[in-house]
Amino acid sequence: MEADEPTDTPTPGLTIEPDQCWVLLRSEAYGRLAVISEDGPDIFPINVQVDHGTLVFRTAAGSKLAALHDDPRVAFEVDGYDRDTRTAWSVVIRGTAKVVSDQYEAVEVVEIGVTPWQHGPKPEFVRIEPVTVSGRRFERSHRSDWSVPDVRRTTSVD
Repeated sequence: MEADEPTDTPTPGLTIEPDQCWVLLRSEAYGRLAVISEDGPDIFPINVQVDHGTLVFRTAAGSKLAALHDDPRVAFEVDGYDRDTRTAWSVVIRGTAKVVSDQYEAVEVVEIGVTPWQHGPKPEFVRIEPVTVSGRRFERSHRSDWSVPDVRRTTSVD
């Protein structure tokens, strides 16, 4: 069977165990942070570092930090794709975010090497304490699996 040929039966997503989720989280430094802002849900691209079962990122004053102060509940999602096996994966962390304010913790966080990708000062460090860690892995479907049949009208109006 060719790599792009559809399979007869779709493969359901497979649950990824939490330990493997952390391995995958360590393999990708970039993902999306979901927050609850005063205008509703919002999503921000961020880069993170895993630190002792938590995630740490840097930010500056703005809508993301304001949302975290108003409601610290967050979700972080990262995903990846292996072209050789045509397998995709997704890991989601749901938890609570808090700005690192303790000076000793701040020194430790600086030492793990969280550096922002965007230019400009990012003086605030934020730690996400997980409440849940979940992930799934699935085989990419072939686009022909999702073809829509041609249903154009064949009758004419007199």
